[in-house]
Amino acid sequence: MRILGIDPGLRVTGFGVLDQQGQQLSYVTSGCIKSGEGLLPARLKVLFDSIVQIVQQVRPDVAVVEKVFVNVNPQSTLLLGQARGAAISALVSQNITVAEYTALQVKQSVVGNGHAAKEQVQEMVKRLLSLPASPQADAADALAAAICHAHAGHLGRLSTQGFRVRGGRLV
Repeated sequence: MRILGIDPGLRVTGFGVLDQQGQQLSYVTSGCIKSGEGLLPARLKVLFDSIVQIVQQVRPDVAVVEKVFVNVNPQSTLLLGQARGAAISALVSQNITVAEYTALQVKQSVVGNGHAAKEQVQEMVKRLLSLPASPQADAADALAAAICHAHAGHLGRLSTQGFRVRGGRLV
């Protein structure tokens, strides 16, 4: 199974692609999409078009998008939500199934600590995928989301340790 992880952001969106065969994960590619400056609609179009292009190049079986969290600044949360919506729309337009995990779930799965620092996530992604160097932070987060999904699929579901179940889903 080929998994595309997406760490949405309006300025920088990370992406990472892994192949999973049984329990074995293999790094395929990763990077960042930079939407540049300018008006919001044009930046969302850059994000949408870039994700469509990535999907057409790597042909993932499934995509994973990190769920948005509520910021102290409501405007930042709204902008992040719009970037996330553009990413999900791009994936769905290419008939890609989309899974979603919170940052807490991703960090718990990859680092073992839902409140891990970005540097810890980068280091664990490097180790788990046997990379020669740590990926850039946004790409590492996207790879971590893909790893989380691979672990969730292998185990049948994520461990509920550190999470509450509400309405049949982990929160």
